[in-house]
Amino acid sequence: MTNLKNLTYGIVGLGIMGGSIAKAIRLNILSQSGAQGKILACNRSTACLVQAKEEGVVDETFQSTDVQKMIPHCDVLFICLYPHATLDFLKEHKASFKSGAVVTDISGVKGIFEKELPSLLRTDVDFIIGHPMAGGEKEGYANSKAEFFINHNYILCEQTFNKKDNLVLMRNLITAMGFSRITETTCDIHDYKIGFTSQLCHVIASALVESAEDPEITAFGGGSFEDLTRIAMINAPLWTELFISNKEKLVQHIENFQKKMDAFKTAIKEEDSATLKNLLEDTREKRVQMGSIRTVIR
Repeated sequence: MTNLKNLTYGIVGLGIMGGSIAKAIRLNILSQSGAQGKILACNRSTACLVQAKEEGVVDETFQSTDVQKMIPHCDVLFICLYPHATLDFLKEHKASFKSGAVVTDISGVKGIFEKELPSLLRTDVDFIIGHPMAGGEKEGYANSKAEFFINHNYILCEQTFNKKDNLVLMRNLITAMGFSRITETTCDIHDYKIGFTSQLCHVIASALVESAEDPEITAFGGGSFEDLTRIAMINAPLWTELFISNKEKLVQHIENFQKKMDAFKTAIKEEDSATLKNLLEDTREKRVQMGSIRTVIR
């Protein structure tokens, strides 16, 4: 079995997620006695690279123009870029990956990878489609934390070309990083469910903020508005790409949500207490059931 402590890990894109992955690997794996592994990091801007090296999180840093010097040394490579930028990276650097390397992504949409990957990969490089369901609303390496991953869920979308040993390695790595659950599913199911649990929620939070006609209305907030709109502190370029890349499934969820909003609006407008009460009771029951669903690590 591959020893996680002796691998060389690469991070392409040292933002909040790339930084958190590097910190989790450093804290939970490479700080162990006898560890000989390394973390290499590449980023377009240099400030975070300097900070990460000074903090002892990464061992070597590379500017984006020098990434080809880093890639051949990486046993495991996390590409922490936007979805289409990840595909472009794979195309551009196909020849540079270390033979036998495990390469993975963190993107919030997966269908585009399933369609493109077969034409992008070398047979001696294994790309495992993954999605860590964790993070924070603020951007950048300065806001990254290893603790983001504790007791959170990691989604894997196994492909027919994935090697069993590499999937085992990835599961062991995910667990060692602090994740308590691993959900294994298809890219299509991932995009449908993430369209609801993540993307739709960001649309709703954004629409709620946009609907405010009085900018001072939050002076009367008691926590509900703040809880509902925390995720509206949004990275606009990233979420624009995610929304459009998953447009069919996301629009379906938005339309279903609009139907429920109309049902609530009609019951309130017509003072239909019975219907409104039934809706709210059904909501409570469904939410309790949703809270009891958990996926167990394999």
